[in-house]
Amino acid sequence: MHKILLLAFGLVAAPLSAQSAIQPVLPAPSHTAQGDVAITIYNQDRALVQDRRELALPAGRSRQEFPDVSAQIRPETVTLRGDGIGIVEQNFDFDLLTPSALMQKAVGETVTLVRINPANGAETRERARILAANGGVVMQIGDRIEVLRDDGLPTRVIFDHVPDQLRARPTLSVTLDAAHGGRQPVTLNYLTSGLGWSADYVALFDEPNARMDVQGWITLTNQSGTAFTDARTLLVAGDVNPPRPTYGRYPMPPPPPPPPGGLVRAGTQSAARERLGGFYLYPLPERTTIADKQTKQVSFLNVSGAPAARAYEYRNPWLGTAEEPQSASSVIRFSTGRGGGLGDALPAGTVRVYQRDARGNPQFVGEHAIGHTPMGSSLSLATGEAFDIKVRPIVAERERVNTSPRWRTRMIYEVSNASSVPVTVEVVQQGLWGDTRISDETIKSERLNADEAMWRVPVPANGRAALSATFDTRF
Repeated sequence: MHKILLLAFGLVAAPLSAQSAIQPVLPAPSHTAQGDVAITIYNQDRALVQDRRELALPAGRSRQEFPDVSAQIRPETVTLRGDGIGIVEQNFDFDLLTPSALMQKAVGETVTLVRINPANGAETRERARILAANGGVVMQIGDRIEVLRDDGLPTRVIFDHVPDQLRARPTLSVTLDAAHGGRQPVTLNYLTSGLGWSADYVALFDEPNARMDVQGWITLTNQSGTAFTDARTLLVAGDVNPPRPTYGRYPMPPPPPPPPGGLVRAGTQSAARERLGGFYLYPLPERTTIADKQTKQVSFLNVSGAPAARAYEYRNPWLGTAEEPQSASSVIRFSTGRGGGLGDALPAGTVRVYQRDARGNPQFVGEHAIGHTPMGSSLSLATGEAFDIKVRPIVAERERVNTSPRWRTRMIYEVSNASSVPVTVEVVQQGLWGDTRISDETIKSERLNADEAMWRVPVPANGRAALSATFDTRF
């Protein structure tokens, strides 16, 4: 009888010492059962796997097993394509062979318990019947009941066989009905969770020359429980609608939109990349192996000397006033346009910005998340708060205009600059409704939208400046 040896088994749910860690003595798979694999990976923890395998099929009905499918496969999405082949039934066996699962499946069965006396090395063997494996192992040895404990004594358990329900690898079992027998190709398609990707950008900003080098990386992650070997990989940039969870019979509301990603103006240029529907496709140039529990990076963008500039911005909520000066945001502005920009569409990700110090070493100065960004867009990425640039907003006066329902509010914005170079600070006042009128201002404003107005305030080196603006509003 084929037997399985487990070394030093302790409580299933308790931490095990080095002497009592379970190690099944089984040969590891030497190769994958996958065939020619193509993977399409989306942004929302979703991937489409297309696995083309060669099968020797008899005519009529037969049960075929497909090992090495994703451990997070969605069985309801499985399709199988082949000449004259139909699916009668399919089962996904996801109960994998682990020490804990092996012990739980042994409940009611008899195993061999081996103990070694640490004093003299003598080995004793007893047959034990497993009664329970819930948070610990309870067994019957002869007329006594014992709990298998992790007490540091060398102990191992020998199982007589592997239960049929346990699999060494995730396996899909399919009952097929083939019109004719022989060796023929079939393609297994399914959706799975556990595979994802994102874009990461490394930007080296040259402030004196107003230029920036940008390296774009595709970051692949595999938490599916299965490795995919030598796969053709295609990435989809865009948000595919996920299935909506329900509460009873009613669908739950969609999640709130993500926070702003620094997009000032959406571009109207088409990138030189393959598109499908409303999505951009990013095929990896070569086949790649994506191991389980692995993060892999592949370069997809490399731009040198793109125009970029630093700016300082302060956004004040309506009637916002501060007792102390507040730091302005330090932002970096650039374009994704074909001329004078990065010249590409940018998948959603994080832009990490570096600058060289006086010794020429690149130093990290901040990061900002962006959404899917069309080519030709203008971006303004806040990388942090400026140390030397401060703004103090003050509500100087606020009164009702005669007996009308309108109010007159005068704001003063005090701006200081402790740096050795002059700067321009963009002061943005928020909360201006459509009928708000700016009746007086010391610097000409620019209306950004129905709710915001902006002033460009020049501030001398190691100096101060002030902006005054009066608003007529209903509130």
